[in-house]
Amino acid sequence: MTETNTQETPIPDYPRGITFEQVWAGLQETRRMVEENGRQQKEADRKFRESREDFDRRAQETVRIAQETFQYMKESGRRFDRLQEQMGDLNNRFGEMVEHLVAPSIVEKFNELGFDFYRYAPNVRIKKPGTKDNLAEIDILLENGDTVIAVEVKAKATQKDVKKHIGRMQILRLDADLRKDRRRHHGAIAVAIMDSSLRSYILKQGFYLIEQTGDTVKLTIPEGFVPREW
Repeated sequence: MTETNTQETPIPDYPRGITFEQVWAGLQETRRMVEENGRQQKEADRKFRESREDFDRRAQETVRIAQETFQYMKESGRRFDRLQEQMGDLNNRFGEMVEHLVAPSIVEKFNELGFDFYRYAPNVRIKKPGTKDNLAEIDILLENGDTVIAVEVKAKATQKDVKKHIGRMQILRLDADLRKDRRRHHGAIAVAIMDSSLRSYILKQGFYLIEQTGDTVKLTIPEGFVPREW
């Protein structure tokens, strides 16, 4: 009879003194820890999803606000264009009012001072010699044999408007010299609305000041005022 060698499976060397209840409790604790880890992982996944959803909502809200802002800017641009058109129409109407209502009153007020203007012209354009290009436009031009007064008419004026009128006067003087016109040239500004500082500034620049008063106009000429001559 042939003998067969058999290898015995070693029995794990558990620490002595450990009871079944202790092993079972260890398994239960391990299970509890695994379940707790799983719960924590699910909670972490939930918070991540919520954070991602919150980020997506914020991103969408940012895009929405940007789109609304862009649309608002476009609409504001259209409104500004319409306002400019309306202002242009208002300026045209104001120019017509100047031509038909204000200009005769201004001529009358200057003639009361002895100027005896026999001609006035609204919207006089000074062109560059040999071209059709406008160098300047005068709202009202008053003339007699030895004096010319260029009047700028504004509903509401600023110091910038006054400086621009100085430039017009210089152009008017150069144009007169080219035509051998030796008459004195003065400037005037007619304003419906202004404050005291602008009133002083206009007079300081040597311009006659024409102010609205009720349904007519008045010339403001303080004592000692010397009109500037171009």
